[in-house]
Amino acid sequence: MFYVYAISSIDRNYIYVGLTSNLEQRVSYHPKGYEKTTKPYAPFHLIYSETFQTRKEARNKEKYLKSGSGKEFLKSLED
Repeated sequence: MFYVYAISSIDRNYIYVGLTSNLEQRVSYHPKGYEKTTKPYAPFHLIYSETFQTRKEARNKEKYLKSGSGKEFLKSLED
């Protein structure tokens, strides 16, 4: 199983989209500062996750969520 997820910074206007095979572990790494990309934007909350059978399906969804229309979709979840 593969997961696509999005986390949103609580203090700043920043959304991170990622792909993993272990959602719980991966999401827990972000607020602890283990990830260089997201460290300056901590703390976070999970705003989206979806499960896929194949990495290819998950990667396609991740690409969409990183696009302009995908980002707009994620921002609408925060309202």
